[in-house]
Amino acid sequence: MAESRGDRYVMTAIYILLGLVSFIVLYPIYFVLIASISSPEEVMLGKVWLWPKSLSLVGYERIFENNELMKGYLNTILYTVIGTALNVVMTIAAAYPLSRQDFKGRNAFTVLIVFTMFFSGGMIPTYLLIKDLGLLDTFWVMILPTAVSVWNILIMRTFFQSSIPKELQEAAFLDGCSNLKLLVRIILPLSGPVLAVMVLFYAVGHWNSYFNALIYLSDRDKYPLQLFLREILIQDQMQNMVDLGSDTYSKSLMEVEAIKYAAVMVTNLPMLILYPFLQKYFIKGVMIGAIKG
Repeated sequence: MAESRGDRYVMTAIYILLGLVSFIVLYPIYFVLIASISSPEEVMLGKVWLWPKSLSLVGYERIFENNELMKGYLNTILYTVIGTALNVVMTIAAAYPLSRQDFKGRNAFTVLIVFTMFFSGGMIPTYLLIKDLGLLDTFWVMILPTAVSVWNILIMRTFFQSSIPKELQEAAFLDGCSNLKLLVRIILPLSGPVLAVMVLFYAVGHWNSYFNALIYLSDRDKYPLQLFLREILIQDQMQNMVDLGSDTYSKSLMEVEAIKYAAVMVTNLPMLILYPFLQKYFIKGVMIGAIKG
């Protein structure tokens, strides 16, 4: 059917609006990228807005020369990988039983789990609990307190209920399949979209996490990258990356600006790389897990 003139006007307006929104979302990332590889002087003078000018990698050089920042990068990778693996395992272990209609008491357990979404002990009781458990200033304080997300349990439970045919599960039981074997060999291989969503949600959460580290960690050797980024962007603590004695003050200020832009790019690059590989599963997993059922 041929489009009317009004339909063409509407579609044109939609494309213009989407283009504007895309520009608003993407330009800040693009600006940080070109500013991080441009001369700090050109950036501070406002000459960099479309293309990089006077290519300079001084910000990246200062970052990769800083051992403390590199240690934070390694810590964040460890927190993200180990934490995400534990998160996914715990989420599956909770969601699968709650998705089974033959599991007695599943509604009661669901209510108890959902209750924690709306009510918690608060920051001080949580801090005292973690202190009593001996987790303060340890590696595991960044992993165990966030071992599972109630919201993600509900998404995965709904996916298992709505997307895995009951007939397939019944056939597996008739063939002598146990619950564990059913989960590992049949259900999980069919749950690629929702597993990809879980990995992305949890990985981004761990990668961006800094508040728990701010509260529970005092040893800088255990600091995640985001805590160092906070010091750079908010507190301007870059004395150990900029030599204020050997250069002029103005040049040191320019290096500080270059370090800020470079730090943002180095911090966000892994997540920007991860997303395209999971994009094809992302929308499907979220929609199936959150709407059906």
